[in-house]
Amino acid sequence: MKKIVALSDSHKNLKAITSIAEIMDESDLVIHLGDHYDDMDLFSTMLQDKLVRVHGNCDYGINKEVVKEVEGRRFLITHGDLYSVKEGLEKLKNRAKDLGCDTVLYGHTHKSAIIESEGILFINPGNMTAYGGQKSYAYIVVNGKKITAVINENGIKKII
Repeated sequence: MKKIVALSDSHKNLKAITSIAEIMDESDLVIHLGDHYDDMDLFSTMLQDKLVRVHGNCDYGINKEVVKEVEGRRFLITHGDLYSVKEGLEKLKNRAKDLGCDTVLYGHTHKSAIIESEGILFINPGNMTAYGGQKSYAYIVVNGKKITAVINENGIKKII
């Protein structure tokens, strides 16, 4: 069983990230989905090799997507801007299929979502800055092929 914290679009809100530092420390993986990639530099010593991050459209870098195996599930990790996620998930779904991924973590929209389509689970943790809504992150538990994802908005957990 693996516990994952996924966050996105932190846009320099280090206070919000610090507020979940204990949860990140207790997790097996912490995934930052871009837009201020360097916000996680402060936590890189604490998290070491359990930190995975990609660059977003507001970052300078070329690390735009990562594929990672977790407990038998294959994750596509990306910010989402390359796949026009604000217009829908079709391009992202096609990319996931091309890579053989059954789970996609993405950001960019600043809106949390948990959606399943054609056997692919899409998880968007929302944003850590409250642009366009509440500050939120995703807490994900993977146990073999079984996956449970919860969005935590301002301390309130909800399953979407």
